[in-house]
Amino acid sequence: MRNLPIGTIINMAAVVVGSLLGIWLQQFFPEHIQDIIFQAIGLGTLVIGMTMALRVPEGGMLIFVFSLILGGVIGAGLHLKSGIESSVNYFFSFGDDQFGEGLTTAFLLFCVGSMTIVGAIEEGIHGKRELLLVKSTLDGITSVALAAVFGWGVLFSIIPMLIFQGGLTILANKGRNFFTDRRIKLLSATGGALIIAVGINLLKLGTVDIENLLPALLLAGLVPLRKPTTPGLVSD
Repeated sequence: MRNLPIGTIINMAAVVVGSLLGIWLQQFFPEHIQDIIFQAIGLGTLVIGMTMALRVPEGGMLIFVFSLILGGVIGAGLHLKSGIESSVNYFFSFGDDQFGEGLTTAFLLFCVGSMTIVGAIEEGIHGKRELLLVKSTLDGITSVALAAVFGWGVLFSIIPMLIFQGGLTILANKGRNFFTDRRIKLLSATGGALIIAVGINLLKLGTVDIENLLPALLLAGLVPLRKPTTPGLVSD
């Protein structure tokens, strides 16, 4: 049982319950109420992302920026955005544009934050699920608001959640020495940058192709990260 992502399974259940409640409540919310919920989620997302992104570990700023730039180039080169949209349309042919937007937005909010990264790794290495249980409660509440606006796409975000968050727990269990505190902080900060992008899109302040930036998380986790001897510098 220790090797199983139990925390993620509980998290998925919370999102399902919250989403079903939000979908039911959707009928009672007129459009102007849905709009203000949308804006409130956008503002909250922006603040959360900024808080996370500012926690780049000492000596990690260059890698942080490098990961975002190169990750974006790789994602755009691979046409990740259109690929993800096509996959969503293929596997969920009953959905519409709002369905895909809801699935993607919910997944990013639920799965690229610091609680996801730290919680999933903690469960994998130490078998501790407390952080993921707290996250499950927060995600369940958030999913009510999201589903009241986006509908069924929020519920189906549990599928990529299982793959990403559950996979991270399993990886952490197999590679305990790889996930140092500084690497976890860098991953969290990079996730924070992506969450800022979600907030920008939700508030319609601009259009950021977040899907194309997803490889930045992989790069932030793989690029060698050693404590610099001189503050502000990164050694290879």
